[in-house]
Amino acid sequence: MAISPLFNQLFARSPIAPMQEHMKIACQAATEMTGYMNAVIDGDWDSALILGEHIVKLENDADDIKRKIRLNLPRSLFMPVSRSDLLELLHSQDRIPNLARDIVGLTKGRRMKIPEPLAPLMRELVEWAVKPSSVALEALNELDELVTTGFSGKEVDLVSHMIAKLDDVEGEADVRQRTVIQALFEMEKTLDPVDVMFLYRVIDWIGDLADKSQTVGNRMLYLIAR
Repeated sequence: MAISPLFNQLFARSPIAPMQEHMKIACQAATEMTGYMNAVIDGDWDSALILGEHIVKLENDADDIKRKIRLNLPRSLFMPVSRSDLLELLHSQDRIPNLARDIVGLTKGRRMKIPEPLAPLMRELVEWAVKPSSVALEALNELDELVTTGFSGKEVDLVSHMIAKLDDVEGEADVRQRTVIQALFEMEKTLDPVDVMFLYRVIDWIGDLADKSQTVGNRMLYLIAR
């Protein structure tokens, strides 16, 4: 990924800008899970393989930016954000594309078949599980203003409101995840035990997409509190 010129331009303005660029790619990897999982559910592996390859590429792109941030982030910053806090936030962000890649790897590797009764519930779970990443990105895009204002004023209220919204959306994803798990539990005796084991795993990982985005919001709250 040829990102060096862009990265250098972003870093020249603020170390926050590359963090936002990283989260933008992380969010894209998460949101593209909707199309990918719909293809998996439909058994359309021609489409799924193409979409899955793009998600893996996004994860690689996010890794490239992560490495450059770690290499270029100064040891001390003359602003109210410590290097360690930014790296913790970066680590939280990076879990999102990593998990998206893992979901692709598991479902593609096994050419996973989703039982027909689970299909509508899985689609709904994926839809809600990827929503928090967009909310987290929206909140992170306000970090420049938070730094400028010294984490005070109306900007703090705005970000706090976004993070509260993030918690609500993540909670809705949790509800959908429990619904899918209960449905699978009720039919698991009719399915191959190995398939059931991996279905539970992929359901867990899809739900975790929402959890990882919520963690990004929690790290931002920590920055505000500091």
